[in-house]
Amino acid sequence: MNTLLKLAVALLFIGLNLYVFRFLARADVLPDREQFAAFPQVADAWRCNSWHRMDDEIIEQLGVTDYLLCDFVHDGDHGVVNVYTGYHATQTRDVSGGENVIHTPEHCLPGAGWDIIQSDIVPMEIGLGGEAKRVVVAKGNARNLVYFWYQSRGRMIASNYEKVLYLFVDRALDGRTDGSLVRFTVPILHGDEEKAEATFLSVAQALTPLLPDYVPN
Repeated sequence: MNTLLKLAVALLFIGLNLYVFRFLARADVLPDREQFAAFPQVADAWRCNSWHRMDDEIIEQLGVTDYLLCDFVHDGDHGVVNVYTGYHATQTRDVSGGENVIHTPEHCLPGAGWDIIQSDIVPMEIGLGGEAKRVVVAKGNARNLVYFWYQSRGRMIASNYEKVLYLFVDRALDGRTDGSLVRFTVPILHGDEEKAEATFLSVAQALTPLLPDYVPN
């Protein structure tokens, strides 16, 4: 019975996918937005000293339309925070298996050699407000604190399933499938996780209010 129930749910999910993407909204609506090339390199006491460019092959694999990838440093003693925001103007899958949907870091981090040793969904009161995924990762003796969330249509979402649900709803109602992944990576130095947490809050409070111009509501 459990197997039949799972099969029924899977078929329902596939049917909903086809119905929404084939019948309720045929043309993608592309909202106006600023390009990340214009993102401020200085925000409060944080500044971008190292703007990274991804290879074309990586951009194609991610299916990202525009992105911000930068190491932000603090004028004080907060250290360096790697900030990534990847914007997808549309998110689709085709019958051949091609896709440009947002990839969750929980799949990408292990592929880069990082082990996830802690993972929680936590409430966020910065920026738009909502929820984020808080993850601690390890590679050898190195530890990083990673915060990430999916941001679109004025929402901060931690759950991948909730992100997919809103993708269907927004496509059906407004013809929009755009969205983004926002990720902050903070080194945990000398095992001081509390300081890494304070560093994240500092940089996030400086940068997240700027995002809606680049990730439209």
